[in-house]
Amino acid sequence: MDEDTAIINKNARNEKFKNFFKNNKKSLIVIFSLILLVILGYFGYVEYKEKKRLVISDQYNSLVTQFNNENKEFIKKEFIELIKENDSTYSPLSLYFIIDNQLITNSSEINNLFDILIYKTPLENEIKNLIIYKKALYNADNIEESELLEILKPIINTDSVWKSHALYLMAEYFYSRNEKSKSKEFFDQIVSLKNANQDLKLEAQKRLIRDLSE
Repeated sequence: MDEDTAIINKNARNEKFKNFFKNNKKSLIVIFSLILLVILGYFGYVEYKEKKRLVISDQYNSLVTQFNNENKEFIKKEFIELIKENDSTYSPLSLYFIIDNQLITNSSEINNLFDILIYKTPLENEIKNLIIYKKALYNADNIEESELLEILKPIINTDSVWKSHALYLMAEYFYSRNEKSKSKEFFDQIVSLKNANQDLKLEAQKRLIRDLSE
């Protein structure tokens, strides 16, 4: 009796499955087709991005190799285009090359390129913080206290690994302007910071003892 009941239940389930598939055949085909298209689209996109990155890599290496004093203007324009590609590796490298080789001397232009990296390029958080720090370092000699602090705020207000670097930059900024009380405040923060860079922490301690002790 139990065996007969089991067979009946099994047949009933099979019939329900057949009826469900029959009644929803078109919908199921559409759903499976969409899933397949999404999967194919994803892998196609990944392959496209990888190929594009290889092209950008080749362009960057070619420009570095080609660079000389006679083609600076051409190289500059090409590196600017690479920055605008918003590549997480080669866009920052392109800006560093421009700065290191003084292909652009106008600070406004350089800051605009920094902002492309900071606000438009998909970067890991600490890489972005490093670029923010480099932007502050680039501008430190030519801007006011409030502007420098505004640039460094995203680092100073977090537990970033670059926080001690940002604090040290502010400390040296104020020391160079003979604002020793403000300088001491930032050096003190470095010394008390748990995840401070140990070399900077040591330098801060030396500064406090040698130059800022009362």
